[in-house]
Amino acid sequence: MTVSRIFAAWFLLFVGAHTAAALDLSDMSDSERAEFRSEVRDYLLENPEVLMEAIAVLEQRQAEAARANEAAALEFLSESIFDDGHSWVGGNPEGDVTLVEFTDYRCGYCRQAHPEVEELVASDGNIRLILKEFPILGEQSILSSQFAIAVKELYGDDTYKDIHDALITMRADAVPETLERLAEAFSLDPAAISDEMLSERTAAIINANHRLASQLQITGTPTFIMGDQLLRGYLPLDEMRSQVQALRDSRED
Repeated sequence: MTVSRIFAAWFLLFVGAHTAAALDLSDMSDSERAEFRSEVRDYLLENPEVLMEAIAVLEQRQAEAARANEAAALEFLSESIFDDGHSWVGGNPEGDVTLVEFTDYRCGYCRQAHPEVEELVASDGNIRLILKEFPILGEQSILSSQFAIAVKELYGDDTYKDIHDALITMRADAVPETLERLAEAFSLDPAAISDEMLSERTAAIINANHRLASQLQITGTPTFIMGDQLLRGYLPLDEMRSQVQALRDSRED
């Protein structure tokens, strides 16, 4: 905790009992400032618990401000988040809750979350799921996303989902030879997919997702968006269900 932050926190409590004008040190003489500072020091030494209370207030206000800024950003960018025209949309298209996931196929936590997200959507029956290709973990991540996006463009949503599930559970390295065998296993044309992977459209989709993530200050995977909240990192199934229920409850209030 820095000195400036401690003083700021203390100030938040102190200002509740004093006017802002009374705390304008520029209006004080040198002797008055010295006396004021001495009194502050003595008070804090005698009541150190006040600092912890003030810090708690400061942190709560900072969290509330960050939450408000986050909600505003999600509202401003809602079209890019929920209706970008290129991301896969599954689950219940008319669901009352939309869950967006920024995912990377080489991310261990994304792999851990995958069956739980699937279970959440299947067991709930009223969730709309959107997948955002967000490769951030190196060349294999990029190749995997390029492959999945190319499949979606050439073969449609159903085949994309099959490939998505295969890539997120695949343990082999995502290198061209492995991806070619994967295409053949699903009776897809590896050459056509390879060409589409290098297309301007594929690059534009990945760039758009990275740009959106940057605007939302998303730096890791998985990251979920639900309602007006960003949920960062892996969430166990029970916690995801709790978040869904909390969102529904908030709409009834």
